[in-house]
Amino acid sequence: MLDLPLESLHKQAFKAAEAGDCAGEQGKFLEMHDRLFQHQRDLEPWSGHAQALGLDVAAFDACIQSDKYAADIRRDMDEARKLGITGTPGFVLARPEGGSVNRVRTVAQIKGAQPFDTFKTEIDKQLATTTK
Repeated sequence: MLDLPLESLHKQAFKAAEAGDCAGEQGKFLEMHDRLFQHQRDLEPWSGHAQALGLDVAAFDACIQSDKYAADIRRDMDEARKLGITGTPGFVLARPEGGSVNRVRTVAQIKGAQPFDTFKTEIDKQLATTTK
């Protein structure tokens, strides 16, 4: 999973991504993600969301103020751009390349929120080409 804060759509998206990662340190990434999504118009103060989720607010605040995840998030954004992902959600199907599971080749992209059948069809198509 890559972070892809869409700053052109929401000026606080990058900081929200950092908040998610900082909450993740305390095992509450998804809870923070969901909470911020529900409160998009009232994101600040960030510590209020941490408190509502029962996080150690001092540790969360220190994390958020440190920008410790900023470089990782920017790297994710660059990787998404290289893969041609410009919005969320975006999915990439890939195959191992060169006999290594650490190297992959993109074989398909699925853009946007799609029904299960869209994924199944594309995965089945890729599996069929593997067995030939």
